[in-house]
Amino acid sequence: MAGSGRIILISPVGDVDPAVCESVRAEIGRVFGYPTTMRPLLDDVSFAFDANRNQHHSTPILEKLDALAPADVLKILAVTRVDLFIPILTHVYGEAQLGGRASIVSLYRLGEDLSPAAGETAFLKRVKKEAVHELGHTFKLLHCKEKTCIMHYCRKISDVDRKSGELCRYCKILMGDEVKRLGGG
Repeated sequence: MAGSGRIILISPVGDVDPAVCESVRAEIGRVFGYPTTMRPLLDDVSFAFDANRNQHHSTPILEKLDALAPADVLKILAVTRVDLFIPILTHVYGEAQLGGRASIVSLYRLGEDLSPAAGETAFLKRVKKEAVHELGHTFKLLHCKEKTCIMHYCRKISDVDRKSGELCRYCKILMGDEVKRLGGG
C-alpha cells in the first residue's frame, strides 16, 4: 500500500513485553503496508500523571512523542502499560492525533474479562485491533458506523472483541486516498 520510503515507528514506553510490541509491529506492517521499526522515544510518562484520577493524560504524551520523532518517521504508535484518560472520558484504550503523527495504545484495560482459556491469544488480538485503530486516526480515519470495522468506536471491551481486525471497504478507500496524498502507494 505504501512506498514513500518513510517508516512507522512502534515505540514501547516503559516496561512493555517485547513480544507484544513485535506482534503489534507485524500487524501494523500488514495493515498499513509501510516498513515498521521499533525504538523507544520515551522512558516514562510520569509528566502526564494526574494524581486526582490516578491515570495518565494521553494528549500530552502524544505531543511529546510528536516532538521527539525522528525526521524519517511518518507515524508513531506508542505502546504503554499505564492507564490512560482524556478529560471527557473515564478511560481510553488509546488516543491519536487525527491526521497527525502520534498515537498511543494502552495495554492496561485490554486484559479485562479474559477467561484463562482465551489467554494471551485473545489479549494480543485486542492489542493489535486497538493499535491499528489508533494509528488509523493518524491517517485521518474517523470512527466508522460499521460495527465490524476496526475503526468502529469501542465503549467497552466487548466492543473491541466484536469488531474485526480489518478496515471496512469504505475505510480502505479513505486509507488508500490518504496514503496517495502522503506520497505512498
